[in-house]
Amino acid sequence: MHDSPRPRLIPMTPKQQLRAPRKARRLTQLALGIVILGAGVGLFVQAGLGLSPWDVLHQGISTRLPVSFGTVIVLLGLVILLLWIPMKQWPGLGTVANTFAVGPMADLTIAVMPAVHGIGWQLAVMAAATVLAALGTGLYIGAQFSGGPRDGLMTGLHFKTGLSVRLIRTSMELAALGAGWLLGGVVGIGTAVFAISIGPLTQFFFRYTVVDIARR
Repeated sequence: MHDSPRPRLIPMTPKQQLRAPRKARRLTQLALGIVILGAGVGLFVQAGLGLSPWDVLHQGISTRLPVSFGTVIVLLGLVILLLWIPMKQWPGLGTVANTFAVGPMADLTIAVMPAVHGIGWQLAVMAAATVLAALGTGLYIGAQFSGGPRDGLMTGLHFKTGLSVRLIRTSMELAALGAGWLLGGVVGIGTAVFAISIGPLTQFFFRYTVVDIARR
């Protein structure tokens, strides 16, 4: 007896996303994923062992331009959204939620979670934060409401090339890290750990978080 195939991500227009079945499950999973992702981002900052690769890039760009760190995040996100067009990626609720809710959730986590001291605790929090970021990403993208700018680029390349999410995500993180470091962004041990592990971890969680919209 053969195992049934795992559910897969399906490219859809916003209207198709809203009309797809299992909406209550998908909306709940989307909200939960955004909360977990934001908490992971905040914990990673509080671990104090370096920024994630994309934030190294954001910081590097902000040191070269007369704009703030947050402004760079928004502007780079808009540029990446333009890359969705040739890949025929569509924004959705996940895109909006990522853009407007992950940051405030990260800020809330930073506000309630004190900075961590002691290398043992720092490493533990860094590891937990990386797992939470991957789980949150798997949950909210797996809800099939589209992803944020960077995650949408990842899934778009996955659809176009057929390469694994693990390989594409890891390659994107390493490219952002390299560019950010060249621009003067600060790199730490946490940066390397995140860059290497986020792709495989996200791929792992996708096995369990992608909602099967072919089954009602």
